Amino acid sequence: MTAATTTATAQACWITGPLRAEIRAETLPPLREGEVRVRALHSGVSRGTETLVFRGEVPASEARRMRAPFQAGEFPAPVKYGYVSVGVVEAGPAHLRGRAVFCLHPHQTLYQVPADAVAPLPEGVPPARAVLAANLETAINALWDAAPRLGERISVVGGGTLGLLVAWLAARLPGCEVQVVDTAPARAPGGPPPGGRGGRARPRPGPWACPTRPWPCRC
Repeated sequence: MTAATTTATAQACWITGPLRAEIRAETLPPLREGEVRVRALHSGVSRGTETLVFRGEVPASEARRMRAPFQAGEFPAPVKYGYVSVGVVEAGPAHLRGRAVFCLHPHQTLYQVPADAVAPLPEGVPPARAVLAANLETAINALWDAAPRLGERISVVGGGTLGLLVAWLAARLPGCEVQVVDTAPARAPGGPPPGGRGGRARPRPGPWACPTRPWPCRC
């Protein structure tokens, strides 16, 4: 008997009310044709969007827009939410079995989705790092919207994960000089980047700016 023909038990995180969550057991049915069963390795939490969900603050006018691809339940609660999962395919099409994949799935230990809903990780990309794929997609869209031209000087306001990814992408545009600007002292750079040249300013109070050239900022 193979994994595809048996049921399985998963653990999932459900928001049950404002600032309340619990782990619930779920039974997965036998795998259907064209599906994959994924064992989660890493699950990322969106600090902005998921904080709104956790607090029960999703506006009724935005409920449909904020619905995640494999969300279960409805806002404000109970709801199973999330969209950053990296795991390994345990059962499904032969070309995907054993592959590490990214999926826009809520926080759950084991899940089943259509095979075309997972994206195999490129060779050499650690699964833990692949949770940034959702942020990277947002960063790419932001850069497309900004439409920078070759040789421009670019300032990225905000040195969080998304801001640093935008800067990392922008620094690869030919001839562009990029800096990250933030008002939070805790985000100030504090030493030379891994494998990079030169140094960076020590953390200091007030606004700071970190140039990302000739190396991408890793504040």
